[in-house]
Amino acid sequence: MQQFDTASHPEAITASLKNLGWLEPGEKIRTVSKAGEGNMNVVLRLGTNRRSLILKQSRPFVQKYPQIPAPPDRICTEEWFYRAVAGSGIEAHLPGVLGFDPDSYLMLLEDLGQAEDMTFLYEERTVARETLHTLVEVLGRIHATPAPAGFPDNLELRRLNHQHIFVLPFLKDNGFNLDQIQPGLEALATPFKKDAALKAVVTALGHHYLEAGKVLLHGDYYPGSWLQASGTVYIIDPEFSFAGFAEFDLGVMAGHLLLATGDPEIVNRVLERYSGPANRELAVQVAGAEIVRRLIGLAQLPLERSLEEKAYLLGLARNFLLHAS
Repeated sequence: MQQFDTASHPEAITASLKNLGWLEPGEKIRTVSKAGEGNMNVVLRLGTNRRSLILKQSRPFVQKYPQIPAPPDRICTEEWFYRAVAGSGIEAHLPGVLGFDPDSYLMLLEDLGQAEDMTFLYEERTVARETLHTLVEVLGRIHATPAPAGFPDNLELRRLNHQHIFVLPFLKDNGFNLDQIQPGLEALATPFKKDAALKAVVTALGHHYLEAGKVLLHGDYYPGSWLQASGTVYIIDPEFSFAGFAEFDLGVMAGHLLLATGDPEIVNRVLERYSGPANRELAVQVAGAEIVRRLIGLAQLPLERSLEEKAYLLGLARNFLLHAS
């Protein structure tokens, strides 16, 4: 399988994409550059003599953490997701799929232009009401879309995600040197690794995450999967998608908005705006687990917070897990 990255010669990519039938007659790749962070996959921006394109390729490891194996067919789940939600009314919030080749784990996507992912929310510490409403409404439409027969269970990728959300942050010897991230962070994490009641709740949540469900999920619904361009909100990177429980997406979303704003009321705003059925307690518990994972787990965020602020957020997360209401 041919692999592409920013060092790939434009002519080599042109030849490959022509063989796949993805380029117009006479179209050639002129420039190759990195498009965004691409935590899980290689994501390239291709400038042709006619347009700009996004080329995405998954590898048998996590792009940002090459030491972590990951199923390369996750991009197939992403393509399934885009086909599943076609006609759901959210097309204006998704990039168009222009080509897909499962053999080389390649996907060609519409370039949304000068879009930036919404991790800027962690710096701005606020989210516009209209943006929040759009994100919740798009999520509701995703959840209302029936998962088609044959939709991948995505179990291998879920097992990887399960470890990093529900297991590793709560292990005493997990290999994460938190004091390298921020001196004093390890001391904040220690109580979470010793609390048997907390770990029992998290373990039960983790089992639920691995179970088959009936609701089509995005699977990674957080600011890194949200883009904003020319006033439009876009949703990308659904490779974690599966049929599960709606409260998982809701809890992840609410947890990240709380991490960004520091305002617990944001959780109520998300759940009150959501149009579908949801168990509040379950969504709040997922939010708590996601907050813990992002503060004392491996997958750190661009989140500049003092130890005191992180202690406050971890305290909220603990309360969410043990006393969700």
